[in-house]
Amino acid sequence: MTITRRLALSGGAATLSALTAGLPGLARAADGRVVVGTWGGDYGNLLRQNIDEPLVQPKGIEVLQDVASADPRKTKMLAERQARRGTYDISCLSDTDMYLVQQQSTLQDLDKGRLSRSEAVIPALKKSYAIPHIYSALVLLYNPDKVTTKPTAFADMWDPKYKGRVGFSDILYNTNTLAAAMAGGGGVSDYKPAEKMLLEMRKLDAKVYPSNEALAAALKSEEVWLTPMWLARGFMWKQADIPVKHVVPKEGAYSIVFEAAIPKNARNVDNAYTYLDAMLQPQAQTAFARKMGYLPTVKDAKLDADLMQEISLTEEEESRLVQPDYDYLQKHLNEYLDFWNKQFKA
Repeated sequence: MTITRRLALSGGAATLSALTAGLPGLARAADGRVVVGTWGGDYGNLLRQNIDEPLVQPKGIEVLQDVASADPRKTKMLAERQARRGTYDISCLSDTDMYLVQQQSTLQDLDKGRLSRSEAVIPALKKSYAIPHIYSALVLLYNPDKVTTKPTAFADMWDPKYKGRVGFSDILYNTNTLAAAMAGGGGVSDYKPAEKMLLEMRKLDAKVYPSNEALAAALKSEEVWLTPMWLARGFMWKQADIPVKHVVPKEGAYSIVFEAAIPKNARNVDNAYTYLDAMLQPQAQTAFARKMGYLPTVKDAKLDADLMQEISLTEEEESRLVQPDYDYLQKHLNEYLDFWNKQFKA
């Protein structure tokens, strides 16, 4: 039986796990690998360029990226909970999604003694079950050439003069719903106002794009003028000559941390710890900041003052940061995903 690199790269890591269960020789053959469940696009490319190739592969570890959006990755992790060997050695998710899967007993508690970079992590971002990789905040992006009066709030997207010019990334349904909830007077512990607001937005001919990259293309063509998006993405798009500026909405800026964790049934735990350490190296962190605009999560990653001004918040803006209510999301996220798909998008 032959198991090819193409099989693993094309989502065959799950198949690989099933095929090798109970076959000791094949199981040992995977020891030189680490399978990383992650997003594709810019994030996956930057992992490859700044972590996989320069930091992990020279240690003799083959990195296989299992690429998908967050929902299929969460589904796979939950489906494999009882399996002796799972698909992933590393799973990358947002802090909200990571909390949700951790609550379902899918993740190992990290052994900080096996992470040489543990003490470099910013204390406020530390978790027992995941490392923080990068972080940013949800802001409102707008085209200054088309939106001539600077917006101040998420609620400005509902101004009828922007009919047909507001766009959303479908994969960010959770944060889009939160922006709508905040615009309607709700917040991180009350998404209910989002239903009324999103139905109103539907009447204003809002556009939904399948990915962040598709939304970026719509912003560049000026088909879309306003969107809720991570400040880091806005920075990256500005570097690509997409006409956007950002405002920290008066309703509040939702913080986001992208994390990485080791599933309980990871096949290559030693290699997984090596990979987590590489993600926390200052050179990898600064590379993500320069290329993608996300802030480092370690104390010894130094950024130029000009870059910090572009990708960080002022002290006053930081006072408007709001943290996720993980317990609320655990109870209601499926409900709001159902509303997003069946009533807003339908």
